[in-house]
Amino acid sequence: MRNIVLVGMAGSGKSTLGVLLSKSLGMPFVDTDLIIQERENNLLQDIINQYGIEEFLKREEKALLSLNRQGTVIATGGSAVYSLRAMLHLKNNGLVVYLKVGFDEIDKRIKNITTRGIAVEKGKTLRDLYEERIPLYEKYADITIDCRDKDIEESLKQVIMKLKKL
Repeated sequence: MRNIVLVGMAGSGKSTLGVLLSKSLGMPFVDTDLIIQERENNLLQDIINQYGIEEFLKREEKALLSLNRQGTVIATGGSAVYSLRAMLHLKNNGLVVYLKVGFDEIDKRIKNITTRGIAVEKGKTLRDLYEERIPLYEKYADITIDCRDKDIEESLKQVIMKLKKL
């Protein structure tokens, strides 16, 4: 059975929807941000603060490449799409589901951009990050779920419906 890999901006609901999806489908759930924190024995933001964005992205890529799962719902960090190698690895045995959320909603949901562990370079705004990442999410997506103006349950139903069609 293939993995279901959730991608999207921080605040798009990957972790929350991932848990619900895993329960609904009877599949294990993995959150790659938690894998990184466990491997590094540190919070994401502390890793970024201590080593910088580039080193964080290398560590994230290493964690993603180490995943060797089958039939698992995988919630990735929002920056996973920066690594071509990692995304090809995830797509090799997985279906990539992009949770599309509008910028205004992301902006409302994320109030702690400097402490949440978001890989954003100094001087860049959340909008800059959003505009930079959207084409990458779209590039890797096998399925896009439009989560705008939908609660988590509606988004979950959409994901399950699209998965059943495949």
